[in-house]
Amino acid sequence: MSPSAKAVEQKKLLCDGMAQLGIEASTEQTALLLRYIDLLVTWNNAYNLTAIRDPRQMIALHLLDSLAVLPYLQGQNFIDVGTGAGLPGIPLAIMCPDKRFTLLDSNGKKTRFLFHARTQLRLLNLTEVKARVEQFVPPEKYDVVLSRAFTSVVDMVDKCQHLVKDDGFFYAMKGKLPNSELSDLSKDYKVEAAHPLQVPGVDAERHLLIIRPLSGLTVLQEG
Repeated sequence: MSPSAKAVEQKKLLCDGMAQLGIEASTEQTALLLRYIDLLVTWNNAYNLTAIRDPRQMIALHLLDSLAVLPYLQGQNFIDVGTGAGLPGIPLAIMCPDKRFTLLDSNGKKTRFLFHARTQLRLLNLTEVKARVEQFVPPEKYDVVLSRAFTSVVDMVDKCQHLVKDDGFFYAMKGKLPNSELSDLSKDYKVEAAHPLQVPGVDAERHLLIIRPLSGLTVLQEG
């Protein structure tokens, strides 16, 4: 298959997938998402940023998997912890230019890629940070702490509790519903929702867990 035919195929996979998710994207946003995949493929050859090598699989397992949470986003200021190659942060930043995203990872080669991707795609609503999550002190707390395959739910809320506003949320992107992890969750947190996600081209379970600190409920009640 020629390079141009591959590009057409990849665009169709992305557009069809977004249509199935009920997501509308501009021509520019679609081009940026595909350009991000091109950058990821190029850097992956040298830096091994992801185990997935096929760009078509990247569209389903990276782009569409990330974009599946788009309808559930609340707030304006997000941090994607353990972002790796920028997932889900970069696809979400492309689709939500009015929201701010901080991408946090402790791996230098990955944050170098994030810098390169941010500058190449001209994403003005994106900031990359090289730091361990426990040691990162943000200039302001976030509306939402996002994670995609970062760690267990218990570890996520424990390590990231200093990052989220009192009335903010934790969004944990998971495969199968992690009932055992949820049963170990501290009583200081409430699971607001567990949304099953149907990701086009992904033959596996996906869930989005939305968790709120109970201190946030107190703030709302007092307000």
